[in-house]
Order: sequence, then structure tokens, then C-alpha cells
Amino acid sequence: MGEEFEIYRMGSKPMHFVLVHGISHGAWCWYKIRWLLENSGNKVTCIDLKGAGIDRSDSDSVESFEDYNKPLFDFMSALPEDEKVILVGHSSGGLNVTYASQEFGDKIHLAVYVAASMLRFGFSSQQDIQDGFPDLSEFGDVYEVGFGLGDDKPPTSILIRKEFQRKILYHQSPEEDAALASMLLRPGPTALRRTKFRGGDSVEKVRRVYVRTTRDRVMKLAQQDAMIKKWPPSKVFTVESDHSPFFSVPGQLSGLLLKASASNDCY
Repeated sequence: MGEEFEIYRMGSKPMHFVLVHGISHGAWCWYKIRWLLENSGNKVTCIDLKGAGIDRSDSDSVESFEDYNKPLFDFMSALPEDEKVILVGHSSGGLNVTYASQEFGDKIHLAVYVAASMLRFGFSSQQDIQDGFPDLSEFGDVYEVGFGLGDDKPPTSILIRKEFQRKILYHQSPEEDAALASMLLRPGPTALRRTKFRGGDSVEKVRRVYVRTTRDRVMKLAQQDAMIKKWPPSKVFTVESDHSPFFSVPGQLSGLLLKASASNDCY
């Protein structure tokens, strides 16, 4: 891990990385990546979306994707005019990255999708749902479902049951990280599935990089490749990892983030 990390940190210009978690996770999931990137001399901000991490909101009260995404938008709005960031999204965090690219494209040097939903227009068609939304039916009844609007209304939140979390999310990750996650995961809002974007020039001007995870049981490799083919990024990296490379291959992932951010065509 250390050797590869050193190769990519040498000569790199310090950058500001903004890391966005996937559903049910929080800023905490990036703790290894934050340490590695900061150790290389870069600035790192880890965002807690609404109802996630230490944000006190109840995920069952999140009525829209815009509401869920507000902490990221507040952060991007407060950035100095002359500052640009490397915006990194994991899993459903890819939706947040695309939305931010649409609204704040001039503040983003690079958008990185890590085993993430990379959909130009969000879930605007059945094919988008098939490509970008996890299908865990092969594992059986894996979700705990919340009904914040009442039992007779559609569900408002979901969470993978504890007995399935390691098998689905962290099967190649250290046991201690899986244990930590089991203590910190929170229900995620179902409003994400209604996410749609208008697209536009701002999104297209932001350079994108995708990090494929070959042993992913959540965002299957075929799904990742379908999204890459449909909306090709400028660069694709591949890691042999489960759905959580920030736990299973942190050195490799950090090295790839540094390598991508240092590329000449990033600016």
C-alpha cells in the first residue's frame, strides 16, 4: 500500500478533495482516505449528507434529493470564487456529484465516481434504474424499511440488515472496519430513487473519472460498465475490491485519486 501511494504523491500539486459518501454511510467511512490524502499535503473535506453520519436529521423526514443534498450544496456555495475542488462520490454519492457538477461546474476541477451511480440525467428511465440502482434480490430480504409517513404510505428509508452488511458491502474489507460500519450505518432516504437531472453544458464541461470495483456485490461490474459505456468518462481505473474500496484497498484508491488529480488534462 505504501509504495504505490508514494509513487502517486511525488510531485503532486496540493489539492482540495471533497469526499461524498453513499447511502447509509457518512463522512466517517472516508477516515483512511482522509488520512492518506492529508498525509500527502492535500486538503480534505468529508461531507455528511442530510440524515447521515453525525447530521441530526431523521432520514425518514428527507422528502427530496435536493433536501438530502443540501449539506453538499451549502459547502459548494461557500467555497471562495477562486477555489476549485476534486469532488469524489461513492455509490449513490455519484448522484450528488453529478448534481453538484450541474450547479457548480465552475468550482470543480474533477469529478470522481467510485463504484458509483454515474447517470447524466439521474433515474430518468427504466434503463437508468437498472444500471445505477443496486439489485440485491439474490440475497433475499435484506432491507429494514422505514415508514415515516405512516404504514399505509410508501417507505421513506431503507437500511441493509446487520446480518447481511458484511456479506454484501464489506466482504473483502478488514473485519474491524465492517464492525465499525455496523455501529455507524443509518437508514438512507428512499427519495434518492426519484433523482432526476436536467443535464446541460455545465455537467459536460466537468472532467470525469470512474473507479471500477471488480468484486462489487452492490454495484455489479456489469452495471458499472453499462454506465461507463453510456456516458464515457475521460479515464477509467480498476481496483479488485468489494463495494467499499475505502476500507479494502485504501492505499490503492488514494493513489488513484492523486494520480487523477495530478493529470495535466485535469485543469
